[in-house]
Amino acid sequence: MAHKDDDFFRELKKLEGEQLLVITRAVQLDLLGQVFRPVFCGTVSEVQKGHITLSPVIIKMVNAPFYKFPIPLSIPLEQIVSFSKEVPCDAVFPLA
Repeated sequence: MAHKDDDFFRELKKLEGEQLLVITRAVQLDLLGQVFRPVFCGTVSEVQKGHITLSPVIIKMVNAPFYKFPIPLSIPLEQIVSFSKEVPCDAVFPLA
């Protein structure tokens, strides 16, 4: 299992400086009273053994698909269920 985790870490480490779309495990999240699906897009600014940091980061919300979060956002690696560098951050797609 540790070998698989190391492969995942190395794969993410190669993406530093690139834009990445990340989907996390939660069905929905609540931030400052705004409920949204856990879809984030941003530039990978840091990859550590336990987390990835996106900065700047856009939270893809139904009512605000390009909401720019004001600070860098770190996501625990174990919460990431999917990621892609093939979807640009300015892409519009349905979230409902």
